[in-house]
Amino acid sequence: MTTPPKRSFSHLLYPVVLATLLALACGSALAADNGPARRIVVFEQSFAGEPAQAGLLRAFGGEPLRPLALVNGMSVLLPPAAEKALLARPEVLRVDVDARVRALVKPPWAGKPDKDDEPPQELPWGVNRIDAEWAWATSRGAGVGVAVIDTGIDKDHADLDDNIAGGINFVGKPSWKPADPNKWDDDNGHGTHVAGIIAAEDNDIGVVGVAPSASLFGVKVLDKTGSGYISDVIAGIEWCIAQAALDNVHVINMSLGTDTDVPSLEAACDLAAAAGLLVVAAAGNDGTAVDYPGAYSSVIAVAATDINDARPSWSSPGSAVAIAAPGVDVTSTWKGGGYAAKSGTSMATPHVAGTLALNLAASLCASADDLPPAGPDIYTGCGLVDAGEAATGTLNLGDDLP
Repeated sequence: MTTPPKRSFSHLLYPVVLATLLALACGSALAADNGPARRIVVFEQSFAGEPAQAGLLRAFGGEPLRPLALVNGMSVLLPPAAEKALLARPEVLRVDVDARVRALVKPPWAGKPDKDDEPPQELPWGVNRIDAEWAWATSRGAGVGVAVIDTGIDKDHADLDDNIAGGINFVGKPSWKPADPNKWDDDNGHGTHVAGIIAAEDNDIGVVGVAPSASLFGVKVLDKTGSGYISDVIAGIEWCIAQAALDNVHVINMSLGTDTDVPSLEAACDLAAAAGLLVVAAAGNDGTAVDYPGAYSSVIAVAATDINDARPSWSSPGSAVAIAAPGVDVTSTWKGGGYAAKSGTSMATPHVAGTLALNLAASLCASADDLPPAGPDIYTGCGLVDAGEAATGTLNLGDDLP
């Protein structure tokens, strides 16, 4: 009997092995594309406390980043599959996207300090246009604290240092690491520019702000590129509410925005307003819809105008726009002790925050200068802010019309 030759099945295994290797490769690529994402997990009110919340997130493979007690939540790096599983838990109210947020300044974003470290003081056209100087016999903002939620403030700037009352940092390096709360010095320039529009000192050098005796607080939530996360903004708002309880902070300026509507951010803004804080934010620079948080009802959204009282095409319109202010080629303080001219609704917003510092009870729309078309509109709201009239109640103090 002839023994049949042994049959090899290796040729049949090649396609299977190849398919398996391809599947593993594709699976790895898919996992890389769908790795942990930044989320804000908001818990039911009955489930409170950082240890318990962090423990639940870790049980589902999450890496907690920061507690957000203000909204009873926590920012977390979360695997994709964990999000759906967490939403099925009775302890979890919702899961929000921890969206990116950016400084709302027009390009170029970088700025260079003025070559003259201490140029003679000038009255910036924007401060002049809103008649702020006419208010100073009545109010200069003394005793009012304005928190600049931004890239920080240049702590040593000669035109700001006497008005800087403190600050805090929420930006980690890298972003998922705990932040050093003391490192709120400005490494971008944007926050320093905003701070100068609000309260640059009346000291014979550089520029002068809308409320030159107001107190400034640097709340760093944006990194050196002018970008950050919603969770850090919420943490900054929470800090401001705590400072408001101590009568330190009265106005919040947010010259930043995002296209993403994040319910936790809206809740934080609502809570700030409920605590008595006046919250002002930029309308946006994309010429379309108003950015968040400016779009929220508890926030005063500010559009931009140029030296001719015209709205630049990039200033975002919408029913949420409350008021307008100068925002084109505005000269103000910059990091490194210098000065720079910048444009954006980022620059318009601090004109309004400074006006509120002059008079916290100001009725902004009652004192605003109406701009075409007549009456409130989606482009400039109720008109151009008038700091002089808002602070004094006197009509047509200077009205430096173009």
